Amino acid sequence: MTHLWLRAEQRAHEERVGLTPEGAKALIDAGIKLTVEESSVRVIGIEGYAAAGAEIAPENSWPDAPHDAIIFGLKELPDDGTLLPHRHIMFGHAFKGQFSGKALLKRFKAGGGKLYDLEYLVDETGRRVAAFGYWAGFAGAAVTLKAWVAQQHGSICPPVGAYPNKDALLTELRTELKGQPTAIVIGALGRVGTGASDLLESMGVPVTKWDIAETASGGPFPEILEHDLFINCILARPGTPQFVPLAAKHTARKLTAIGDVACDPDSDYNPIPIYSEATTWEAPVVRKHDSPPLDVMAIDNLPSMLPLESSQDYSAQLLPTLLTLVNLSDGAWARAEADFNTHSAEV
Repeated sequence: MTHLWLRAEQRAHEERVGLTPEGAKALIDAGIKLTVEESSVRVIGIEGYAAAGAEIAPENSWPDAPHDAIIFGLKELPDDGTLLPHRHIMFGHAFKGQFSGKALLKRFKAGGGKLYDLEYLVDETGRRVAAFGYWAGFAGAAVTLKAWVAQQHGSICPPVGAYPNKDALLTELRTELKGQPTAIVIGALGRVGTGASDLLESMGVPVTKWDIAETASGGPFPEILEHDLFINCILARPGTPQFVPLAAKHTARKLTAIGDVACDPDSDYNPIPIYSEATTWEAPVVRKHDSPPLDVMAIDNLPSMLPLESSQDYSAQLLPTLLTLVNLSDGAWARAEADFNTHSAEV
């Protein structure tokens, strides 16, 4: 019997979950054994999973799970160097040259486990079967707008946190926003770009929307510097152009706030090379130039600012694929395993 083990998230500020109690019941009804760890932070309580028929395990007990269990979580595992003998479903951030990703692949290779990376869980057309993109764009644009607001007061963006729902976030932003910046969103036709554009437009911010057609020339793109805000929604990959090169810091520009929602700073293909590491909830932006200011927002778990809505949305998208776990040798799972095999072989 296929055994799925839903682990607790161990990263700070991570309240999301990839499976709701309703999804849990659907998996159990389909003959999949389900174990759900208790969690002190998960936005959805354990009671619903128990009522659905899942077995309940102590928080963070997944290392002791049966060897044949498939461990399912969202964000990264503790960076403790331990070997990984299980099969894991999660966002590994390991296939695009990231330094931390190479270390993770070594742990899988040494332990004999496998990674089914959620970013590479795709259908036959190459489209991801589930994504947090919309809420990443929505929250990322909100924090970038907060950075611009702080600049108007001569300060830097203060710490951010989770909201009970998107209306609470919008209400807070409307209270804070004075003036009307302009914004450009690159990747505007995708899920991430749609979320970013929706947030900005709901705040009355004029948005220039670019996608593949507008960036096909490979740059440079002086138009980006003519906006107050730039939201990058394009995942780094070979051939991705540089949108804001190092020289932009010292170039005449209107641009003062960048939201790198795609957030691949340690990738070999980082399209915003003026910064090199992700930012945090405690320090949402990094200032790369003082006069005029140039702040970069690069939080890599943005959807967790709206944990309930993003969890419900993502879980609904992913459930049909989770129901096919009984056949890992076909479909999206086989494609994800092939990606893992290719990249782990290079380590």
